[in-house]
Amino acid sequence: MKNYRITVNGNVYDVTVEELGGAVSSAPVVTPVAAPAAAPAPAAAPVASTGAGAVKINAPMPGKILAVKAPVGTAVKKGQVVLVLEAMKMENEIVAPEDGTVASIDVNEGAMVEAGTVLATLN
Repeated sequence: MKNYRITVNGNVYDVTVEELGGAVSSAPVVTPVAAPAAAPAPAAAPVASTGAGAVKINAPMPGKILAVKAPVGTAVKKGQVVLVLEAMKMENEIVAPEDGTVASIDVNEGAMVEAGTVLATLN
């Protein structure tokens, strides 16, 4: 296994590549390192919003919101899927960064979002 740090469009990723019989595997494990510091783009009207929470969940990359898995008022645990974001024909699960309750969902299903856009907040 070899580890690489790759920067794509300002986003930094740690990538692990496994060597198989002298050939390098083309299916790397990608781990986002840091969210970009881009200004949020205007998003579609919120699905439901009872007020902004203290913890923001931002889009790690531009894409399309496919599904809202945890509606407003849902208690979530750290690592639980809140939204599904499609980017480059891949479905990316956007998870809760900590335990809490979903305070707002700030995007609609089908909305196109830019990197850094606030998708939801937690209390």
